[in-house]
Amino acid sequence: MIRVADIVLSLIAIIGLSPVLIICAMVLKFTGEGEIIYVQKRIGRNKAVFGCFKFATMVKDSEKIGTKTLTVQDDPRVLPVGKILRKYKLNELPQLGNILLGQMSVIGPRPLVAAAFNQYPSELQDKISTYSPGLSGIGSLVFRDEERLLDREDSVRFYEDHILPYKAQLEEWFFQNRNIKTYFLLIILTIICLPIKGTKLPWRVFKSLPHPKETLGKELFKTD
Repeated sequence: MIRVADIVLSLIAIIGLSPVLIICAMVLKFTGEGEIIYVQKRIGRNKAVFGCFKFATMVKDSEKIGTKTLTVQDDPRVLPVGKILRKYKLNELPQLGNILLGQMSVIGPRPLVAAAFNQYPSELQDKISTYSPGLSGIGSLVFRDEERLLDREDSVRFYEDHILPYKAQLEEWFFQNRNIKTYFLLIILTIICLPIKGTKLPWRVFKSLPHPKETLGKELFKTD
């Protein structure tokens, strides 16, 4: 059922958003470094490595510079047009192609690079790799403003000590509550919450959703 919904929704999105996709591609082609699509190796279903599609928003070899695979607010590696695409999450739209290929789902855990995935406990790795990673999901929804959270001198340490452990809790919750109702509720919440900073709506909709610890909670629920 979910796979059918993935195919139908991704096709509708590709057709409906085709003007946006074409404009983004043309702008990227004639600005910045002239690249349109960036393919990054991520961990998918059954721990298989796949190429995750994104619009190219950063300088070449950005993973070898600065904070590497972590992107912070006002990251100097992000190209001018890339800042706009990332702000509205338009850089993620090429992953609709990953969904059609069966490598991703509309809703699921965010596909991680190997270094981040391997920091999860092995039991959780086994659980979340039983289904396809998602274009959106509870982790993506809660951390939709992650770049702002990482705008600090100790960004790598803050990610490892606070963000990654809480992401693990969220993915554990998703594993226990994955069904067609959660699938569609998360799609609706993604559309509603994407432009809203500091909203607690996900926790109001999903009463069993774990709450972040105080240090992370203060940052998540900031509205300024």
